[in-house]
Amino acid sequence: MTTSGDEAIAAAEERAASTRARNLPAWDDLPIPNDTANLREGPDLNAACLALLPLVGVWRGEGEIDYPTIEGPRKFAQQLTVAHDGRPFLYHEARSWLLNEDGSILRPAARETGFWRPQEDDTLELLLTHSSGIVELYYGKPLNQTSWELGTDAVIRTATAKDVTGAKRLYGLINGNLGYVEERAMVGQEMQPHASALLHRVAG
Repeated sequence: MTTSGDEAIAAAEERAASTRARNLPAWDDLPIPNDTANLREGPDLNAACLALLPLVGVWRGEGEIDYPTIEGPRKFAQQLTVAHDGRPFLYHEARSWLLNEDGSILRPAARETGFWRPQEDDTLELLLTHSSGIVELYYGKPLNQTSWELGTDAVIRTATAKDVTGAKRLYGLINGNLGYVEERAMVGQEMQPHASALLHRVAG
């Protein structure tokens, strides 16, 4: 079944009804612009970031992790924040927590923070630092206006971190929601699927 332009607009308006007034907490006394995850508030999005505009917001949902070296698959939940301060990059923060089979919270899990840095030739740089001691530099490009594919060019790790040698990510909008899949090569395993999730906009 196809959706007309009018139906798509109406669906987007309905989704935004509960999110358009929500944003990140702001510091009233900050002498520079606060980060904003809501394009209706704060500084204008830098023109360099237009190819990433659909990502801006706070997203929350559930997914699944699986890998030959872990007991799985396991369910997890995540909140992803993509925000900006008017300059030509986006701030990225993801917080995850593991779920029991019944959906209750088991414990906090992975955290990552970093920056999306779009370039003039449409190349995307994504720098991510993980709480587990991993730092990753991704390069990629938009596949179209609502999907983005990236792969690692470099991975460095602390002496106590897991042996990660590479990763790939694919992000895309699906009926207004943000889905992604991640592949990883780590602990002696070849590149293969590791995590996937579907996140719903909760702010922006």
